[in-house]
Amino acid sequence: MKRFIACMMSLALLISLAGCKSEQQLTKAESALFSMNTYMTFTAYGEHAQAALDESITLIERLESLWSVMDEESEIYKANHNGGQALSVSQETADLIAFALEMAQKTGGALDPTVYPVLTAWGFTTDNRRVPPDEQIEGLLEAVGYDRIQLEGTSLTVPEGMELDLGAVGKGYTADLVTEVLSSHGVESAVISLGGNIQVIGSRPDGNDWRIGIQAPWEEGNLGVLEVSDAAVVTSGGYENYFEDENGNIYCHILDPFTGYPVDNGLKAVTIIGKEGRLCDALSTALFVMGAEQAEAYWREHGGFDMMLITDKNEIMITDGIADRFTLNEGRQETIRVLKA
Repeated sequence: MKRFIACMMSLALLISLAGCKSEQQLTKAESALFSMNTYMTFTAYGEHAQAALDESITLIERLESLWSVMDEESEIYKANHNGGQALSVSQETADLIAFALEMAQKTGGALDPTVYPVLTAWGFTTDNRRVPPDEQIEGLLEAVGYDRIQLEGTSLTVPEGMELDLGAVGKGYTADLVTEVLSSHGVESAVISLGGNIQVIGSRPDGNDWRIGIQAPWEEGNLGVLEVSDAAVVTSGGYENYFEDENGNIYCHILDPFTGYPVDNGLKAVTIIGKEGRLCDALSTALFVMGAEQAEAYWREHGGFDMMLITDKNEIMITDGIADRFTLNEGRQETIRVLKA
């Protein structure tokens, strides 16, 4: 599933607010840290913005200590290595797992938080990247299945031999919690960047939308600019983390939970835009796994979000809710197809 990759930003904040009149009338606060294996930056405006960011940093560090799949002291690690016995976890962890399991069910398993052992076999969690033998993948797939995870209140049971990894939803969930902290301190304008996850509160201090650069997959630079306010924007793509074998075959880090192999379905990137970071995070991975046709069908059936699908045919499929907010950079050759509800 999507991993936390440092310095591989799928999204970039394009606009600089330095010197504008609106900003000068507001108190600006900025913070940054490396957490959840990615570089995070925060800019907030308001009388209590710095206190809000300080509280947010403390929250993020605590959440990482709960959800890390590699930290032996984390709740997730302990649950994964508890011999199939129940473990009492914090409410934050229980809420995140409940959401991950709900999204796994809604996406028909395209998002599966139990694919971690297969991901490890490919070396994406250890940097020892390789193509595993078919028989090894087949064996490891027997330990994949979100429906076998048991969660009753805050009692979590991960069956022996299985491993839970919340990397495909953790940053989005974290961004939502940070947004709540900032809002509780009266912050009405802010931008949160958690690697490839961007979440904005309100609009820019001058009243205009935030301008988000959408990275061109497998290239340097941006594909175009998306203008949003009060929204989360999350992108998944194979270019974020991949390796190439001696024959020139490329393998990306997003695995199909049904086959155990990297996704290769004609999609280069998926961007999800919505009100909740957790939903955008989950769907950016799940719809990438599904492919363009099934992703469009999912959007038509469920709604509640907008999306941009970038295909290997140089086509951009964009939903009508954001079509007029996206501007393709000059000189780009992609064609745009608007999906109407």
